[in-house]
Amino acid sequence: MHPFRAAVEAGDHEAVEALLADGVVFTSPVAHRPYPGKAITAAILRGVLRVFEDFRYVREIADPAGRDLVLVFTAKAGDKEVHGCDILHFDEDGLVDDLTVMVRPLSGAHALAEAMGAQFDRIRQEAEAQGGRT
Repeated sequence: MHPFRAAVEAGDHEAVEALLADGVVFTSPVAHRPYPGKAITAAILRGVLRVFEDFRYVREIADPAGRDLVLVFTAKAGDKEVHGCDILHFDEDGLVDDLTVMVRPLSGAHALAEAMGAQFDRIRQEAEAQGGRT
């Protein structure tokens, strides 16, 4: 099991953040622009873990070189089932420098967008407290 997966499944926010590169770029399934930076990415991931219920990874797909990883997950956002994947790229130090999340179905993406929208003031405050841009 990859350390990122283990940290997320354990709800270990500090371990997740430690695996992010300073210049990580987070691409959301529901936002129009990517979010650059460790502070905002870590805050968004904390928000997602607050929003999702019954979150679990069901599959791990890795390239042989170890620079790319896809983690397939299921969860609930409100009363909607969500299926998705985290697509991670790792830098030369083994830290996540690119994280893209994809979700389906559309009803699940809408439920996730609504729930995350309600979290975003808190997410922004957490990121700013860590010295990050939002």
